[in-house]
Amino acid sequence: VQLQASGGGLAQPGDSLRLSCAASSTIFSFNDMGWYRQAPGIQRHMVAVISPSNRTTYADSVKGRFTISRESAKSTVFLQMNSLKPEDTGVYYCYALHSRAWGQGTLVTVSS
Repeated sequence: VQLQASGGGLAQPGDSLRLSCAASSTIFSFNDMGWYRQAPGIQRHMVAVISPSNRTTYADSVKGRFTISRESAKSTVFLQMNSLKPEDTGVYYCYALHSRAWGQGTLVTVSS
């Protein structure tokens, strides 16, 4: 397994969760790493992406609430999700863009 995602769960609106994606060192070093979300009946779409030089891109819906970061020593990418909303619910996938490698997904459910 080249990408291993974790950290999902059940949260209430306004709560925070942090997702982690552990990658092989080779993939981590040379790829833009992204988090994508897929909700039932909705196409998977980009949530946040970070380059090896730490340049970040966010979907408009999460700007100001989510933060993507990477820790080279652990070859891990994080997604800090604050002020969660019910519409953030979905399966979150880690993705290595240039290797076109997907992680297995972790479910985030935001509900009161």
